Formats: sequence, C-alpha cells, structure tokens
Amino acid sequence: MDKRDEKDLKERYLVWLYKTTKEAFDRYERKFTQLEIDEYILLEMEKELKGAYLPQEKKPLEKLVNDFRNYIAEKEKACLRLKYKGKKIDPEFIFLDVKLESIEKAIIRELGKEQLEKIKAACHEEMLKRIIEEKQEHRLN
Repeated sequence: MDKRDEKDLKERYLVWLYKTTKEAFDRYERKFTQLEIDEYILLEMEKELKGAYLPQEKKPLEKLVNDFRNYIAEKEKACLRLKYKGKKIDPEFIFLDVKLESIEKAIIRELGKEQLEKIKAACHEEMLKRIIEEKQEHRLN
C-alpha cells in the first residue's frame, strides 16, 4: 500500500467517523434548536392571528395555536429528559460532544482545516438531501 492509499483510507475512516458521531450528537442538539424555531413560529403566529379573524374563526384558531403551544411544551420536556439524567447532563451527551471535537482535531491534523470544512459541508448537504427525499417519498405514498 502506498502513501496515497493510506491517506485515502484514513480520509474515508475520518469522514465516516465524523458523520456517524455528528448524527448521534445531533439527535440531542436538534431538538433544542427545533424548540427555538418552534417558539419563534408560535410568536409570529400569535401576532398574525391576534384580532385578524372573524368571531366564528377565533375559537378553532385558538385551539390550534394552543395545541401547537402544548406540542412545544411536550417537546421541551422530552428534550430535557433526553439530555439530562436527573439534574446532571447525560454522560453520553458529554462523550459525544468531546468525541466530535476530537474527531475534528484529528481531521485537521491528518487532512487540514480546509478539508474539515469540506467534510462538514458534505455532511450538511447529505442531510438536506435526505430530508428533501423523505418528504418527496411521503407525497408519493
């Protein structure tokens, strides 16, 4: 095996390691970022709906907004149960955070900072593609 083959093997392993660890870590973090977005959407909806509709529309709209508010509250509880064990942060979350950071350092050492940015971008693009394809599959079924 020559140096190029060895470097290629290391690169593939580091990309796989980054991708799988990032996906595991994101299972924790994405729910918290979703909460931020959901809360913003709720505020915008409340502003938009305030007094803008007919009396017969008000009650059903309030119910839908309250359902969304309850959904957000339940999601927040689930987030906290996922990330925290009692009053302490789940050790798996801490481990994944440190592991991801260490993998990024290994990528920089082996492949360079520019390649780390390319790997991050490629993983991001793959996730977006999965989301879009998943939505299209649901529409076809």
